[in-house]
Amino acid sequence: MRKNSHNHAAAVRAVRKAIADPEAVEGLAETFKILSDPTRLTIVLALLRSELCVLDISSLLGVSESAVSHQMRLLKTLRLVKHRKDGRMVFYSLDDEHIEDLIRVAERHVSERG
Repeated sequence: MRKNSHNHAAAVRAVRKAIADPEAVEGLAETFKILSDPTRLTIVLALLRSELCVLDISSLLGVSESAVSHQMRLLKTLRLVKHRKDGRMVFYSLDDEHIEDLIRVAERHVSERG
C-alpha cells in the first residue's frame, strides 16, 4: 500500500466549513451571472455615478425603454438597484454601498491586469 504524502484533510475541512452554505454560493453565482451581461453591467456602472430614470438609461444605452425596464426588474430582483418615485418619474440607484464596493474592486482588478 502506497503512503499518501498529500494529506491536507484539515485544510479541506476548514474550507468546506467556510463555504458550506449552498444558498450563499447560489446567491453569489446569481449576482455574478446578472453582472456578466454587458447591458446590465453598463447600467450598474452608470448608476454608480448618478441616479437615473428609465428614459436616461434608455438614451445612454441606445435601447428601448421596454428593454431597460426588463433589465431593471432583473437588477431589482437581486437587490442590486433600488428605485424611488418622484411624481410619475421613477429614479434608480444602486441598492447599497456593497454593490459599489464590488464594482470598484472589479474595476481595480481589471485595470491592474494590463
